[in-house]
Amino acid sequence: MRRTIARPAAVTGVGLHLGVACTLEFRPAASGSGLVFQRRDLAGAVSIPARAEHAVLTERRTQLGQEPNAVHTVEHVLAAVHALELDDLVVSMDGPEPPIMDGSAGAFFEALQGAGVLEQPGCVQVGRLTGPIRLVDGESVYEAVAAEQLELDVSIDFPHPLIGRQRYVSGVTTERFARDLAWARTFGFVREVEPLRARGLIKGASTQNAVVLDDTGVVENTLRSPDEFVRHKMMDCVGDLALAGVRLKARIVAHKPSHRGTVLFVRALQASMKQETQVLGIEEIMKVLPHRYPFLLIDRVLEIEPNKRIVGIKNVTINEPFFQGHFPGHPIMPGVLIVEAMAQVGGMLLMGTVPDPGSKVVYFTSLNNVKWRRPVKPGDQLRFELDLLQVRGMMCKMNGVAKVDGELVCEAELGAMVRDK
Repeated sequence: MRRTIARPAAVTGVGLHLGVACTLEFRPAASGSGLVFQRRDLAGAVSIPARAEHAVLTERRTQLGQEPNAVHTVEHVLAAVHALELDDLVVSMDGPEPPIMDGSAGAFFEALQGAGVLEQPGCVQVGRLTGPIRLVDGESVYEAVAAEQLELDVSIDFPHPLIGRQRYVSGVTTERFARDLAWARTFGFVREVEPLRARGLIKGASTQNAVVLDDTGVVENTLRSPDEFVRHKMMDCVGDLALAGVRLKARIVAHKPSHRGTVLFVRALQASMKQETQVLGIEEIMKVLPHRYPFLLIDRVLEIEPNKRIVGIKNVTINEPFFQGHFPGHPIMPGVLIVEAMAQVGGMLLMGTVPDPGSKVVYFTSLNNVKWRRPVKPGDQLRFELDLLQVRGMMCKMNGVAKVDGELVCEAELGAMVRDK
């Protein structure tokens, strides 16, 4: 199942680098739409997908899109979204840069948690490495190998008495992010303030939204942890790695990571990654369809292309209750149940196109050009392939076929509507 938020949430403040006030709104999104940013302050601005190919290599921050339709310093927002494994989300902003808040990802993480997570039909893309990867960009060095979950090993080295060499190793889960990373704040040095402001940066920075260091200690603030610095760098990495657009399964070692370096590394990961579609099993199907035994007739969804196409399967066994009375001694699956199973697969596709699918139900309204080509018997595996032909409001038409071992056994055109329960 894919994940979005159950209701909108908002965060308001001033951006770190550009110093512009911004209200950022998190909005639920339809299954398959992915994570996108919107500049609602710009008339006619197109959405910007949160993908590495849309990232611009800039100084001290992660930027998506080109001016004037660009969003700056999005790494903390991305980190919170990534940690909660949200697949579909609209981040709507009335300014060019998310608010910096206290300098951490905490406010975004809390806002998203408070909005609640909503699961909806759709397949999740998982990224696995086909081999080890190493990338060097200036002082930043990255290495990655395949793993069963996302694990990070981040180290930094600054010639300052409070920092020096620090290292932090952790798996990336929602719980660990909340406990260990979300609160870690951005940091900088007094000696950098004037040069950075001369380049148009850190206009919104203060000692209350960043850990600012002079030669000996922290200015007008206190550390939340002695290793807050490396924890923040790891949090930044979590955010920038979200630009891969998949759920990464890798162990990544990053020494002196930078936003520029991590974006380049994500692009290298994408070039070496094998993407897998995480299928929907019976538990996920039962969260969407109201049918239950003996009338839940599909076992798995193999592919979903939202608003376009779906592929599902049913394993036909001799234990099906209809075989007791339908051609006893010569078991054949009733043709009407083949069509019903096809319709249930189509229902999974339709429910992924509507908001709040838990409050909806699909009713099929018409069948046309139904043809059965050959009998379906115990031991067969039915593969259903349905394409969405037309959508008008809550009404739609689909074309479906059913196959066994690649051979066509049934075809039909189906009409359906989505209604409130």
